[in-house]
This record gives sequence, C-alpha cells and structure tokens, in this order.
Amino acid sequence: MRIRYFVFGASAIVAVLFFGGAYWSLDRVFDHVVRANATRTSEATTRIAFASMYQLMSQGWRRSQADAFLRAMAESGKDSGLTVQIYRSQVVVDLYDEIEQPPLDDDLKSVMASGQTVRRGTHDYARHIYPLIAQERCLRCHRNAEVGAVLGAVEVRQEYASLLADARRELLLAFAVLLPLAFLLAAGAVWWVSRRIEGSVEQLQADFDQVNAVGDLRNITIAKHDLGFVELNQLVGALGRLLDKLRTIAVDKDILTFEIGLLEKFVITSDVVRDWRDYVGRLLTDINSVLPAHTLFSIFKIDDELFDLEIFWRGPVTGQTRAMMERYIRQELSGLAAFSDFGSCNIYHHVANPQGASIELTEEEVALHVKSFFVDKPKIGGIVGIGVHAGVLEDETRYLVMEGVLSTLLNVVGSVKAIYKYTRDLEYYATRDPLTDLFNQRVFWELSSYEVGRAQRHNYSFGLLLIDLDNFKLINDNYGHTVGDSYLQHFARQVQSALRDGDILARYGGDEFVALLPEAQADAVAMVAERIRRAIETIEIQTPEGITIRGTASIGLAVYPDHADNPKDLLLFADNMMYRAKAAGKDQVAVPTEEDVVAIFRDISQKSVMVLEALEARRIVPFFQPILDVASKRIVAYEILSRIELDGEIIRADEFVEIAEKMGVIHRLDMLVLEQALAILAAQGHEGEIFVNLSPRSLVFNEFARDLRRIVAQSGISPQHIVFEITERDTVKNLGLLERFLNDLKADGFKLAIDDFGSGFSSFHYLRRFPIDYLKIEGDFIANMLNSDKDHTFVTSIRSLAREMGITVVAEYVESAEVLGELERLEVHRAQGYYIGRPARNLLPIDWQPAE
Repeated sequence: MRIRYFVFGASAIVAVLFFGGAYWSLDRVFDHVVRANATRTSEATTRIAFASMYQLMSQGWRRSQADAFLRAMAESGKDSGLTVQIYRSQVVVDLYDEIEQPPLDDDLKSVMASGQTVRRGTHDYARHIYPLIAQERCLRCHRNAEVGAVLGAVEVRQEYASLLADARRELLLAFAVLLPLAFLLAAGAVWWVSRRIEGSVEQLQADFDQVNAVGDLRNITIAKHDLGFVELNQLVGALGRLLDKLRTIAVDKDILTFEIGLLEKFVITSDVVRDWRDYVGRLLTDINSVLPAHTLFSIFKIDDELFDLEIFWRGPVTGQTRAMMERYIRQELSGLAAFSDFGSCNIYHHVANPQGASIELTEEEVALHVKSFFVDKPKIGGIVGIGVHAGVLEDETRYLVMEGVLSTLLNVVGSVKAIYKYTRDLEYYATRDPLTDLFNQRVFWELSSYEVGRAQRHNYSFGLLLIDLDNFKLINDNYGHTVGDSYLQHFARQVQSALRDGDILARYGGDEFVALLPEAQADAVAMVAERIRRAIETIEIQTPEGITIRGTASIGLAVYPDHADNPKDLLLFADNMMYRAKAAGKDQVAVPTEEDVVAIFRDISQKSVMVLEALEARRIVPFFQPILDVASKRIVAYEILSRIELDGEIIRADEFVEIAEKMGVIHRLDMLVLEQALAILAAQGHEGEIFVNLSPRSLVFNEFARDLRRIVAQSGISPQHIVFEITERDTVKNLGLLERFLNDLKADGFKLAIDDFGSGFSSFHYLRRFPIDYLKIEGDFIANMLNSDKDHTFVTSIRSLAREMGITVVAEYVESAEVLGELERLEVHRAQGYYIGRPARNLLPIDWQPAE
C-alpha cells in the first residue's frame, strides 16, 4: 500500500470518527441541557404559582378571581410547552364545591395523601407536583381544614421533545456544511505530506542501493539530506548510527568459516589429552590461516603463588622477543586484583613450526597487538588466562571473533590440561599407596605375575621378601595414628634406599611390605634382605612430645622357582618364613633351609588335609559380627564369617580360604557356612539383614547357583534380607560372567555390596557396572580418619557419592567411641568393627550397648 492511500484513508476514518463522535457528544449535551432546564423551569414555575396562590388567598379572593388566575396560569406557557394545573383536595371541595379539573392519577393522589412533593422525568417531559399545605392563616377561609392538611396541588408539566427535535435539525444542518469542507482540507494535506514522505524515501533508497555486500558497509555513507520532517531526519541519523555498528560487527564469510572450522577442532580426544601441547600448537597454525598470529599463550595456577606459563610460538623466536613477551604477560597478570600476589612462574616455550620464519617483535608491537583474556578465579584445570598476539587486531570484526575464540579456548585448553592432569593422577593413585607413595597390593600382584612369566621365558630366578614391622600396633596405640603414619613413611623411604636398582617395593597392607628382586639367586636375595633389616634398625622419628621411636622388622624370604612356581604360593611361602622370623625373636631375616622348605610344604599340605577333613566332618562353623545402625543404635545386620574348629581351637578364615580356593573346594565351604548360618539366624529369630562374603571363584561351578537358591529356600529367610559382598581383590577375569551372575541374584531379590570399597581403582568400575545396594568402606580409611585429613576427606567423599546414588554406606574397623561419633556426625548409615562387637557364635541384643 502506498503511503498517500494509507494517509488519506486514515484521515477519512479519523474525520468520520471525529464528526460522528462530535455529533453524538453534542446530541447528548443538548439532551442533558434541555432536560435540566425543563426540570428547573417546572420547579420554578411551581413555586411561583404556589406563592401567588397564597398571596391571593390571603387577600380573600372571590371565586371568579380564582378561576381567572387558573386560566391565566394555564395559558402562560403553552407556546413553550409549559402547562400549569391546580387541583383541589377533598377538603376544599367539601367547602367550595368542585371545579373543572383533570382526574387525579397515582402521583396526584400520592401528593394529596402524603403532602410530599413529587418530581417525574420521562423521555418527553418533566413533571413537578407541589402540595398546597394548610397554614394557620388558611383556616379563616377553610374552616373545615386543620393546619398541615393538604388543600390541593400545583402541577407543572414541561414538554421538551419538540425542543430536542429542533436542536438536532440545526446541528445536522451545521455538520452538512462543515463535512465537505473538512474532506477537501484533509485531501490537500494528505497530498502534500505524501509528496514529502515519498521524496524522502526515494532519497534513502538511493543511498541504501549502494550496499551490495558486507564489504560495501565500510565504503558507504548516508548523505546528510534535509527530509523536511524532524522525525525522518532522526530516522536517517539512526540509520547512520546503525551502519556504523554494522561496520564493527559484520563478519566476512572467510572469518565465519575459520571460526566454525576451529570449533570443530575443539573435540577432546585421548590423543588430544596425551599430546595437548601439540594440539595447542596446531590451533595456532590454524589461526594463522586467517589472522597473522605470532603467539598463543596460556597461564595455569598450580599452587597458591605458583603459575605455569605455556607460550606457543608460530616459528622460531629471538631471546629478546621471548623476554619481552614474558615481561608483558607478568605485568598483565600482576595488574589483576585477584592475582596481585603473582609469585613464581614456570615458563615453557614451544615452537609450532621450527622451520618457519623467525619472529622478532618490538615492545610496542607486543603491547599493542596482544589480546588477553583473564579470569578472576582459576577455572577448570587451574587456567587463569589465555592470549594471542595478532597483527590485525585494529580490525574490530576480527577482534571480536578472536575474543570469542579466546574465551572458548580458555575452557577447552583448561579442560584438556585438567583431563591430562586428572588422568595422570588417576593412573598414579590407582597403582600407588597414598601414604607411602609405594606400589599398592594390586600392582604387586600384576608385577609378580609378570615377573613369573619373564623368569620362565628367560630361565632365571628372582626373590620375594615379605617385610612385617615388629610391634607396630604399639606405636599406633601409644602415640596415635599420626605418628604411626609418619613412621611408615620413614620406613618406606629407608627400605627403598636399601634395595637395588630395579627392585620393586610395594605396600601389601597395614604394616606389611613386599619386595620383588628380579634376576637374583638365593644368596643375593638374603644379602639384600639383611641390608634392609639393618637399614630399618637405623630409623628414628620424634613424637610431638620429644620421644624417640625406633623399630625393627621381621623378613620372610622366598625364591622362584626354588620355593614356588606361582605368585600366590611364593607369597605364602614367604609369609610362613616371616612368621618363623617372628617366632625366633623378631628383627630377623628367615632364610629358608631345606628343612624349612619341607616343613612349610608339609604345613601347607596339613592345612589342605585340615580343610578337607573340616568339610567332611562339617567342622566349618559360622561366626557372626554385628552391624550397627548409627542413628538408632540398634543391631540391624550380621556378617557371616567362616571359622574351622579343630580340637577346641578356632582357626580364622585367612588361614585356610586361599588353600580352599587352590583345592577347588571353596564353593563347598561357602555353601556349608551359609547353610549353618541361616539355620542359626532363623532359629534365633533374626529379622535383619545377613551379609555373606561371596567368592567369585565359586561361580565357575555350575551347581553353585542351584545350591545357593536351595539353601536359602530351605532356611525360610527372604532373599531380600541377604546381602552378598564382592571385593576387588577376589575378582574374576571374566567380568561378564560375574555381571550375569550378580544380575541373576538381584533379580531373585538378593542385595549386593562392595566390600573394602576404596582399596583399589576397580571399585569405582564395579560401582558403575553392578547394581550395588551397599558400600563397605575400606577399614584403613575409617581407622585413620580422625588423624588423617586425607582419610577423612576420602570417607566424606564416599558418603556424598553414595548419597547421590541412593546407596547405603557401612563403615568397617570402627574401634572406638570417637570414630563412631564422627561417623554419626557425617551421617554414615552403618558401622561394623570391634567396638560394635567382635565376631562370635551368638547374636547380640538388638538394642546395642558398647562393651565395658
């Protein structure tokens, strides 16, 4: 639609609405005014007639005078639509006879009866009826009346329908004259306005027709035309300002293509994490395909006052330029309030293309062409800033693109660095003991298996040492776990220093350490063991009270293949030798003789026979260790533990379970213990849960699952009350088999728990893969949590993880009221340990009381 048609049509509509509204408004005004005047006239006439009548009556008028007065009143307002009528009441009629008057209607009768004035207004007239009330002076003529009696009424009626009709005719006549004139004036104004507007629009269109591409925005200007209207001139000014902004934000296609291509490279892969510095160097090369950039740098905060500055150069750089860039970045970072304490900085320079052109910059170039992006607080990976040196940053469009690229790079590089660090840490701590920084038990078994294979291939022998501290429990009990941890750290360093290059030392658990000595004969192994024993004797640490603590160790020795041909038996042999060293008075190295070898193998054979006889004679007996609900202080569950009773002596499970596994009878042992335990618990009315240690090696037996379901069904105990525990140390190579078996147990209603959670890296893998209901925290963390911030943090983290996953937490090794109190404060669900109750044949009362 053209502007002129729109303006004309709008004007016509406005005119019609205006005149129609004016006519309607004036009509309402006339109507109101006429009615109001009619009402006031009738009321005034009524009062005049009333006053006149009283005046005449007071003078004692005759009947002829009254009639003449009435006729005069009736004739006085005929031309103006006003009529006056006087009515006599029955009191006057009784005295003076009737006169000719219209019959009384309801309003007149009401006035005669009540003496109250009545006013009526209709669409055509206004009516006012005023009563004539007898006064004292009226009684001289109206003897039959009383004061206050109604003698008559004066009715005044004002007709105004004709008046309104006349006013409307005159108003329509006036509008009929004005309306054509108004339309003519509107048409002229529309023609003039539309001509001015269309001319102005044509001028603007000519200016904008110059723009054919994004690059044209930098070359055009809008001419300073006077378009005749303030508003249009303001519009042109606004368009000019918009054009200026477009010049600053318009992005060329090649820049957008570059940015999209760069974002595609922000996918973090394992290769990127492993070679993250090469990755950043390649990004710098990509940036140079669009923007000439000499340098890309990133800053990481790795400690309170320690930073890592990684500077990536496009090509070789002079030493002076390096120093200037380092100085500039230090100055920028120290200028930020959050990093005003900028201290030491490790600086690393990297060259993306060593064969590229040499880079040499001036101070001015460094200061003017570096675009930096810093954050107040370190982000992921500890990154606090990133920057680029580019020579075309005066181009605002590319400047903005580079700013967006840098903000994204800040997160990407920080994430890559963080993943690189966390991956390295995870790999490290999955293989290390966090207290002593030695290899952990898991790695020991892997390395010992590897060493057996290597020794078999190359036909050589190697040694294994089992080192057990003498009386270490006394150090913990007397001086606390903090002193004990310090002693273990000194011990680890001292033993490490006594080993040969290439020997491997690991912490097996608690105060037990193992060492692998590759390519060593028996005499060499014994010599190293003796050197270790003497090194341990020199250890001295001071307690906070100034007490000097010394210690010794008993060392058991085994040599492959002389004493065993597999890691398990080799460690078992060394363990027996270590106990022989302790029995001989401690602080000794037990070097096996031929008699020792025979005795140990005889001992192992005897234990094998003992296990078989115990199974046949059903001397495998269950012991029960209580599990406490921390909040309610009630015994809610028991863990079933295996024992062998032999000649009145109780033999613990750790002395025969491994032998049972090697003999292939572990499934029979598990079934026997479970059958007896469930029968005892059912007989004693235990209604809580029952924790059962499950050996995954039993899964290879087809009858295991069948026997398990049969025994549980016979006991009458619901599967929902039975919790099977699995541990990382007792895993099987085929995780798929274990997963299927555990899912079958879960489907039958049984519950699952991870035992010794935190003892190895794979525990988290189990948590993710299996449908776990309980986590039993590794007891070492619980025992040391009051003395070790690391252990306390570990327990807190596991509790938070379990809460998020809806898993119940059980704390093991609870051996004091203080530990139990801290568990309650941390809202750990359940507790198990010697303070709660030692393993025993009988159950405790449900309402738990600590032992005296």
